[in-house]
Amino acid sequence: MSRLVLVAALFVPLVIRAQDRPSFDVQEASIAQIQSELATKRMTCRAVVEQFLRRIDAYDKNGPAINAIVEINSKALNEADDLDRRMQATGPVGPLHCVPMIVKDNFETIRLQNAAGSLAMKGFVSSKDAFLVRRIKEAGAIVLAKSNMAEWAFSPYETVSSILPGYTRNPYALDRVTAGSSGGTAAAVAASFGAAGLGTDTGNSIRGPSSHQALVGIRSTMGLTSRAGVVPLSLLADIAGPMARTVEDAVAIFQVIVGEDPDDPVTLRAEYIQPDLRPSGHPSVVPNYRAALVRDGLKGARVGVLRQAYERDTTDPEIVQVFTTAIEDLKRAGATIVDPAPVDLANVRRAQNAATCRGFKYDLNRYLAGLGNAPVHSLDEVIRSRRFHPSVQLRLERAQENADNNGPESSACKAEADYLDHFRAAVLTTMDGQKLDAFIYPTWSNPPRLIGDLNTPHGDNSQVFSPTTGFPAINVPMGYTRGERLPAGLTIFGRPWDESTLIRLAYSYEQATHHRRPPAATPAVR
Repeated sequence: MSRLVLVAALFVPLVIRAQDRPSFDVQEASIAQIQSELATKRMTCRAVVEQFLRRIDAYDKNGPAINAIVEINSKALNEADDLDRRMQATGPVGPLHCVPMIVKDNFETIRLQNAAGSLAMKGFVSSKDAFLVRRIKEAGAIVLAKSNMAEWAFSPYETVSSILPGYTRNPYALDRVTAGSSGGTAAAVAASFGAAGLGTDTGNSIRGPSSHQALVGIRSTMGLTSRAGVVPLSLLADIAGPMARTVEDAVAIFQVIVGEDPDDPVTLRAEYIQPDLRPSGHPSVVPNYRAALVRDGLKGARVGVLRQAYERDTTDPEIVQVFTTAIEDLKRAGATIVDPAPVDLANVRRAQNAATCRGFKYDLNRYLAGLGNAPVHSLDEVIRSRRFHPSVQLRLERAQENADNNGPESSACKAEADYLDHFRAAVLTTMDGQKLDAFIYPTWSNPPRLIGDLNTPHGDNSQVFSPTTGFPAINVPMGYTRGERLPAGLTIFGRPWDESTLIRLAYSYEQATHHRRPPAATPAVR
């Protein structure tokens, strides 16, 4: 019997014992709604967790078989009971008190497996939490389950791995992909298996799955959130962040996870700190991102349409129509649209014949070597284990061919840094010249593909601007295609360390349009 089946079996009595369905239903419930139920004593934390567990039992491996969950936290109910006791004694433990969360399978989490989707890492359980996991726990959240992911975070298109048989399905259309690599978190949050989740994004993997599942996903400025304790894909671009059903919920989590971490030196840059708020002797003060939740936040905003991010011969006409409607909605909410707002990249090029800076092999080898008790200790050992999905073999082997000495001080990394600086400057030149608060574009130019289809156009628009610059981008639901069946997302992309502006625009757009709706495949559990 698999570990997942064994753990899931522990929760069967919950369904049997629950004779009456409570008046409060966790499906689509926001963090504020959950905490209101707790504060007024209409629900206990245990009852909230039980409801989410029943949803996982009903819909993840049964019914529509979303197949998003790798492992359930067998101690979740014990943790809920402890939170109930602490609530009774002293009140909420923090801003995420009793928020059941889904965490991607590449975050180290005490007592739960961390495999990055690969059988080569099966059985590895860390003795410490990743920085972001520790932060949400300290704020009162419960890690309810670990979610499936594209193995080693390679694929932005689909969520399939060797650690969990089969594909993760899009709950809006069970024959469609979730995008990757955080597709398990996205599908689970969309299906209300948890209140919200954590994902990672190197080129697409928070924003793409959020687009495909009508979620809000935040890819922050490089250096704003720590990657410590997360299996790397490329530390030049890796970001970890929240995925949620509303902007408000994503911001509640974001507020908790932002901050400096000595174990991830990129976070020790302090550009995001407000100098007038830095008290003597205190290392940093994080801005109050909740203050950006302003309903009329689009009034007076200048927003540029970044056509070069999404226009191509294969862009789907229905995506164009949904995006056109989004532009009109932004105008009605008070924004001035600058269309087009091109970024001049004509003279921005990587050096010819430059070697790879860092790369998967470099970063993974150093991560694995630091674990000590992992089943494998290098990329070479991963390959020799033969314990991986066939779809990743070629990429693993190609990565192994790269040098392992192109670190931050190498000529390859210096050349890459020069290219990135010029790219950033080009983006800011357009923003300054046009006095833009942000750019917008469709997160994907095509609807979610059918599962197994790797031939038709994918439409991923997320690989270039935010990952290359390190500037922030937020996905927010934009509407639906194919008979109002398949979700589509809007990317709002902006200046570094200016998440507050992007949150203000995203929240105002969300409140003006309310595109989010629950998937029909995972209704309330009766």
